[in-house]
Formats: sequence, structure tokens, C-alpha cells
Amino acid sequence: MIPHVDPQAREQETSVRPQSLMLSFLGIHVLNRGVAVFSGSVIDVFARVGVSEEAVRSTLTRMVKRDLLARHRDGRRMYFGLTARSAAVLEDGEHRVWRSGAINDDWDGTWTMVGFSLPESWRSQRHDLRSRLIWGGFGPLQNGLWIAPGVVDVPALVEDLDLTDYLKVFTAHTAKPTEAEQIAHTAFDVPAIAERYQAFLRRWDHDRPLADAPDDLARQLLLHTEWLQLVRQDPRLPAEHLPDDWPAIRAEQVFHTLAESYARPARAIAASVLDTIPVDGPTPG
Repeated sequence: MIPHVDPQAREQETSVRPQSLMLSFLGIHVLNRGVAVFSGSVIDVFARVGVSEEAVRSTLTRMVKRDLLARHRDGRRMYFGLTARSAAVLEDGEHRVWRSGAINDDWDGTWTMVGFSLPESWRSQRHDLRSRLIWGGFGPLQNGLWIAPGVVDVPALVEDLDLTDYLKVFTAHTAKPTEAEQIAHTAFDVPAIAERYQAFLRRWDHDRPLADAPDDLARQLLLHTEWLQLVRQDPRLPAEHLPDDWPAIRAEQVFHTLAESYARPARAIAASVLDTIPVDGPTPG
């Protein structure tokens, strides 16, 4: 039986989009395991974080339509497994969380620059391009010119948008009188990035964070979802051009400590709750 969820905790938990929670769940408990998960057990897990059965079923259906999940029937039960597309998305998230991290302390001074000029009527294409650039760590330096620290694989970032003829991509270094710190604070909202990490610390940097959550499986799911959203919104600006007390440093330490403490009990709870069947694992694209 699932423990009662405090109304205030429920309000906090459901502020996270169900699909974001679903991707975190799949990344932790399904990726690289060669299994598909029974929809009823997914509903059981998500009830712990205040997501309704209707919202879970709607999210599963929507993700199937977007080629992020594949249906597998076993008797009268419906199971959901990964596709090549979702496996690639999840592996990218895993890389951002566990390998690249939130602190860019080995930047070599290189910037990637993308210039573009699209027809005025292409509002949808412009929106899609900007969304991809933000996803890839870019910020707007000036009209039609975006910049990101390091070398970014722009063709892979925008390959399905069919806009390559409208882009000009460069790698560059700043030269006097332009300073790298000036670029960082012009193209990116540094105070807003810091505030997101400070909000994470206000919620998680305690002896018993989310004490009203039902169990460590719920805490694990919420922690990973919030952290992944943070690092995906973070352009990883060079540490040398950020304040010494940059909150991402402490936030990353808190995330790693909590993630390790939740891992074993959450795995045990998941093993008792999840009904899975073996399936052929997808090959990420």
C-alpha cells in the first residue's frame, strides 16, 4: 500500500512535468536493462510522487506517438519499453549528469558561434532552431548570432530541422578588446542560472530533504528529474568567469551525495513494485 502523500509535498512534486519524471524513471530503472515495464507498475511508482493514473496513461500514450516508447503485449497486460530514440535521449541525459557535470573547469578558450538568417515568415522554424541552440548550451550574443563555450556538434544538434543552408558555424577565440567574461555575461543570464541552483539547494540541502515523500524511490525520482532539468538548462559557462561561490559547485555535491544514498533502497523498492518482461534492447541512433 502506498503511503499518504502530504498535500504540500504533492504540490511540489506535481510541478514537475510527468514526461520529465518518466524520462528520469526510464533512465534509472529501464535503460540498458533489456526490459519493458507493465503500465500498472509504472502507475504505482508515479502515485508516490503525486501523478495520477490518468496523467501516467496519457504520458505513456503521448510518448509512444513520439517514438519514445514501444508497446509490448504479454497476455492481457501492456508493457512499455525503450526505442532507439528514447535510448539516445536517455544516454545523453546520463552523460550530462554523470560525465560532463555542472562545472566547466577545463575550458580551453574556444567558443562555437552560430549565425543564422531565416525568412521572416518562418516563425515555427525560428522557434525550433532557438530551442535546439538553447538545448546545446548556446546563448544569444546579438541578433542572429548565438554562442556556446567549447566545441559543439551543431550538425547533430539541428540535423532534422533542414536548416543547414541557413546557418554559418565557426569556432573562435575572443580578441582584445572583447573579454570572455564579457561574452559570458552578455549572452547568458548568469543570475538566473545561479538562482536555479540556489532553489535546488533550498529544497535538497538538508539532513532529511522531502521528509514527507513516501519513500526513497519517490525521492530518487524527484531528485534526478530536478537535477537533469538543471544541467540541461545550464550552458556550463567557464568556471574561471563565474563567482568563486558559484552555487552549482555545492549543488552538484548535494546531488551526488543524495543520489548515492537513495540508490540502494530505491532499487529494492523498484524490484518489489515493477513487473517487467525481457525485450530486445534498442540501439541508440
